[in-house]
Amino acid sequence: MTTLKQTPSQTVGPYFAYGLCPEQYNFDLKSLFSPAVADHEAAGEHITIVGQVFDGDGKVVGDAMLEVQQLDSNGRYPASRAEVDASGFRGFARVGTGTDPHKRFIVETVKPGRAAENEAPHLNVILTMRGMLLHTFTRIYFDDEAAANETDPVLALVPATRRGTLIARREPGTSKTVYRFDIYLQGDKETVFFDL
Repeated sequence: MTTLKQTPSQTVGPYFAYGLCPEQYNFDLKSLFSPAVADHEAAGEHITIVGQVFDGDGKVVGDAMLEVQQLDSNGRYPASRAEVDASGFRGFARVGTGTDPHKRFIVETVKPGRAAENEAPHLNVILTMRGMLLHTFTRIYFDDEAAANETDPVLALVPATRRGTLIARREPGTSKTVYRFDIYLQGDKETVFFDL
């Protein structure tokens, strides 16, 4: 029996898997980016960010794609391909939610440093999924960086009642550092998205 793969005959969604993260979906194409921002040899505190994307009805989205961009543990972006190869830190990852049995995104990285004294460690996230013709922008901050979060100029622009939607929570009882960050597209827990 032949196993058929996804086709691009539906809405926008399947193109993401085929064109942007094909290896995750077992297509015979090479992905340009992996779900790992940093390799194991990269300097800094290694962390894992795990989450799900929820639609307006509270259902988990199985065909979303996230792009993550961040500073390294010293607060710098890689300046060249040679630097990436030497450090093991790429500064960018791309991950789909359709390959995990629980429809999660899982990003392996290092905790980012601060680019400026008043800026809190964070990751920049672009979300694309079926039915969305324009991608959305958000950020991931960390609950164990409360003092830095208080001084962050971007987080200060968000109403205090909504800031929690941008905070990843450290999971207790795990052998490695894992943060949980879910994205809600609508509803009472809707994640803050930025107009860029």
